[in-house]
Parts: sequence; structure tokens; C-alpha cells
Amino acid sequence: MRTVRLETFADGVIAIAATLLILDVRAEGSPLGEELRHIWPSYVAYAISFLTIGIIWVNHHVVMDQIARVDRRFLFINIFFLMTVAFIPFPTELVAHYIRDGGNDARAAVLAYGFTFTFMAIGYGVLWRYAASGERLLKPDADPRTVAGITRSFRPGWIVYLGATLLAFASPVASLCVFAALAVAYVLESGFFARSDNLE
Repeated sequence: MRTVRLETFADGVIAIAATLLILDVRAEGSPLGEELRHIWPSYVAYAISFLTIGIIWVNHHVVMDQIARVDRRFLFINIFFLMTVAFIPFPTELVAHYIRDGGNDARAAVLAYGFTFTFMAIGYGVLWRYAASGERLLKPDADPRTVAGITRSFRPGWIVYLGATLLAFASPVASLCVFAALAVAYVLESGFFARSDNLE
């Protein structure tokens, strides 16, 4: 089975998830200037989540560029993965609403946020491991450096996200800062998946 329909579906889900984020950035109080300052957590949550979803989209493109075909099992793994991506706007809204208040609600919001990213990373890892194991679904001419880079990068992914999530038990704000740092680091790190010249 060819990959075109899967990539089209994935692009649609990822685009909708990214678009839904902005719907939760609302200024409803008065005076407006004070309200715009008051809702700073909405800006932070939006930025972190949008950057993370953007990274997901770029990495999904790099992964699919190494795959020649897909089978039924791969499609269902991809469905699980995309389900976690589509869920990201919900915990993003929780963080935007509760992080300012501190306490148990802030902790619960950041834990929901972090576990969503953790399950997303697990889904991504399983997706790649299934495709790359024994070169099951890879292109015959798949770039060995890129394949090795993807494999190497996925190994610690879920552990890093889980560590950032569990930090919320000590400090929800510190946990959120780590998620922000991870997003920025992944954007800046051109070698995250190993350099690829095939992005089109």
C-alpha cells in the first residue's frame, strides 16, 4: 500500500490540531490591556504546543520520506499516534487556564499536558520501530545516515518527556519551562534526525 493517502490524512490531522490551539486564546475581561497581560499563560501554552506540533509535522515528513509502503498494522499504529496529536489542544487549554493559579489544579493540568506528549513520543517510537525493524517498510534506497539518526533520536524521546512530566510533582512551572526548552531545542537542532537534503 502506498503512503500518499496516509500522509495526506496525517497532514490534515496535524493541521487541524495546530489550528485548534488558537481558539483557546481569548481575551474576555476588561480593561483590555490588563486582560491581555493577565492571559499570558495562554500565549505560553499556545507557543509551546504549536512549536511541538510543528516539530511533529516536520519529523513525520522525514520519517515518511524513508518509507516505501505501509501495511494495515502500520496504519493502525499511525492512527494511535495521530490520536495523541489531535488531543494536544485539550491539555494545552488546561495549562493555559490553571497554571496561573498554582496548587493541585496546576499540577494536574501540567501532568495531563506532559503525559499527552509522552504518549505521543511512545507512539512515534513504535511507529518508527515497526517500519524500520528489519527494514520492513523502508525504501531500498533509504539514506542509512537518516535512518540511523531517526532511530537514535527516538530512543530517549519518551523518557525525556516523561521526566519533564514528573517534574510537575515538584513544580508545574518548572515542568512547563522544560517543555518550552525542549521545543526550542528541537527547532534549533538541525541534526535531530540527522541532516536530510530531501525535504521538499
